[in-house]
Amino acid sequence: MPRKSGRPVKTDSSEDNKQKIIGATVHLIKTKSADHITVRGVCREADVSIGTFYHYFRDKDDLMMFFVRTTPFNDAELKTPLSDIASRISELYMMLIDRYLDLGEDFMKSFYSTSNLSLSAYMGEEDGCFAPDTVMARSEIELQAALDAGYVDAKTDVHTACMDICTIIKGCVFEWCLVNGDMDICGSVYRIIGNYLKPYLR
Repeated sequence: MPRKSGRPVKTDSSEDNKQKIIGATVHLIKTKSADHITVRGVCREADVSIGTFYHYFRDKDDLMMFFVRTTPFNDAELKTPLSDIASRISELYMMLIDRYLDLGEDFMKSFYSTSNLSLSAYMGEEDGCFAPDTVMARSEIELQAALDAGYVDAKTDVHTACMDICTIIKGCVFEWCLVNGDMDICGSVYRIIGNYLKPYLR
């Protein structure tokens, strides 16, 4: 039955409405690509009012950012010891990649677009710093801790190394998309980051 105009239906809980918006966005990304997401289009697909949308998200970019900010990386528990810093950082990034894989191949192909401003904002830096609670910021904390513990050469430029690792991850994801998921992305991440960090290890 179509939703009546005006306020959201009272029988829907707040969490139900938010999940409707997120679910509708995933569906639209898979079927039309991230480039074609609009607030009106998402609301139409989710069968919620525009007012309901703005109760949860500031705008389209804020909605898209949800998909990369779901995992709180500051609190993420890592199993790999600090002494194996390359594998530890690989484990960290696989938390983000696994989130994308759960959303499906079509989602990843459409989301990893050069025109997805929310992705470029998340996986970039501002004023020489990574945004707090992002995977890049956590990787910098981990690499610095490994340096302080003597596992990494003291001359290492930790921030630049983390920027390079972020670029490696983007490359692995884009390659995964190009070959339609026909690659071991986890194995590639661990292997390439391991080879990249090898010259910095003590």
